[in-house]
Amino acid sequence: MIQKLPIHTVLELAKTNPIFDVRSPSEYMHAHIPGAISLPIFNDVERAEIGTNYKQKSVQDAIKIGLKHFGVEILNYIEIVEQQVKITSDKKVIVHCWRGGMRSAAMAWLLDFYGFDVILLEGGYKAYRQLVLQSFTLPIKFNVLGGYTGSAKTEVLLELKERGEAVIDLEGLASHKGSSFGALGLPTQPTQEQFENNLHKELLEYIQINAEGVLHQEHSIWLENESQRIGLVNIPKALFENIIASSLYVLQIPFEERLKFIVEHYGKFTTQELIDAVLRIQKKLGGLETKNVIQFIEEGSIYNAFELLLKYYDRQYLVAANRSTRIGKIINAETIEVTKNAKSILEKFKN
Repeated sequence: MIQKLPIHTVLELAKTNPIFDVRSPSEYMHAHIPGAISLPIFNDVERAEIGTNYKQKSVQDAIKIGLKHFGVEILNYIEIVEQQVKITSDKKVIVHCWRGGMRSAAMAWLLDFYGFDVILLEGGYKAYRQLVLQSFTLPIKFNVLGGYTGSAKTEVLLELKERGEAVIDLEGLASHKGSSFGALGLPTQPTQEQFENNLHKELLEYIQINAEGVLHQEHSIWLENESQRIGLVNIPKALFENIIASSLYVLQIPFEERLKFIVEHYGKFTTQELIDAVLRIQKKLGGLETKNVIQFIEEGSIYNAFELLLKYYDRQYLVAANRSTRIGKIINAETIEVTKNAKSILEKFKN
C-alpha cells in the first residue's frame, strides 16, 4: 500500500521508521532531512542525462532513459531497504525526492510491489524545507548565555542540559567555535542548508508546531550568545532577531581564569595551526600585535601568546556590548567551575 502524507505526519513517523531520500548523491550531500538514508534512484551523471533529454526531447525520452538505469539497480534497492527495515518492527518505509514527483513515485511503486508499506512525503524535500524556514519565524522563547571569551559557556550549557534544561548547542551544530580558532579540532562545517535542517531538528526536541503553524512550547531554550555568523554558516535572520531580543544571562569570570581555560583548550594544537588562525585576524589584530603573538607561538610561549589574543577578544566583546541595548543579568564567578556556575545561572534564572 502507498500513502501520500504531509510533512508534519511524516516527521512523526520518521521517529520510528526509516526514511529514504532518493535524490542524487550531490543533492543529498548538499543537504537532507536529518536521519534520512541516501538511496539515490539515479547518480549525478544519470540525473543530468535524464534532465537534458526531458528539456531537449520529451518526457517519454527522459522516462525511457530513467527506466534503463532504474531497472539495473532494482534488486540492490530492495536489499538496501530490507537491511534498514530489519531494525524496525514493521515493514513501513518513507520515501521522498525533491518535489514528490517521478523519482519517489517510481521507488514507491517498487517497494510497494515487493510488499513494503510505503509512505510518500507529499511535496517532497521542498515541503520539508518550507517547514524548516517557517519554524525560524515563530516566537520561540529563549534564554541566552553570554560572557567574555574563555568563560566555558558551551560547557556550562551542556551542564544545564544534564540538569534537565532545554539546551541547543549552536556551535556544536555549526561545527565551529565562532572565533578565528573556532574550526580547530572540529569536523568540516555543514552547508548553510544542512545547518538549518539540523537546527530545526533540535528545535523540535523542545517545541511542537501543528499543521496550521501554531507553536506550543513549555520551557525556554538555552542558547549561547553568538554573532549571527558562526564560521561559514549563519543563524537565520528571523531566528537571530528573536534570540537577541531574548533574556540575557552574562557570566563574569576573571581574566586569568579565562586565560588558563583558553590555553588548556587551544594550546594542544600545532604551531602552524595556531599561526594560521592568528593570520586570519591580522587586519583587526594589527601588524605589531600579530608579529608579537606569532613570535610567542614560535618560541613555545603559548600562555603569553593567548594573553595578547584574549585581550584582543575582550576588546571586541566590549565593542559589541556597547553597540547593544541589551541589559543582561550578571552572574559573578571566581573560577571556571562548570557545575557551580551552571547552578548559579539557574538560581539567577529562577529569581
